Amino acid sequence: MTIENLREVYEARPFRPFAIHAADGRGFSVPHTEFLAYDPEGRTIVALRNDGTFSILDLSLITELEVLPTGDGAAKGGE
Repeated sequence: MTIENLREVYEARPFRPFAIHAADGRGFSVPHTEFLAYDPEGRTIVALRNDGTFSILDLSLITELEVLPTGDGAAKGGE
C-alpha cells in the first residue's frame, strides 16, 4: 500500500468510511477523518478507536483499504 492510495481514500469528498486491513488479518475502522493520522513521509499511520485506544501501523503492512457503505464504519471481522 502506498501513502498515495491512503490519501486518495482519506481525502475523498464527500468522505466515505473505510476499513484498513493489515497483513496479519486485523481490521481497523475509519468512520471519519478524525479516526486516522499519518506521518508526512507516509510510512506510519495511527488508527484510533471510539474507546480511546489506538494502533500504530506500518503502511507497508497494509493489504487493503475497503471503502464501506455510507453509515457503516465497521471493519469485517476487525476491531
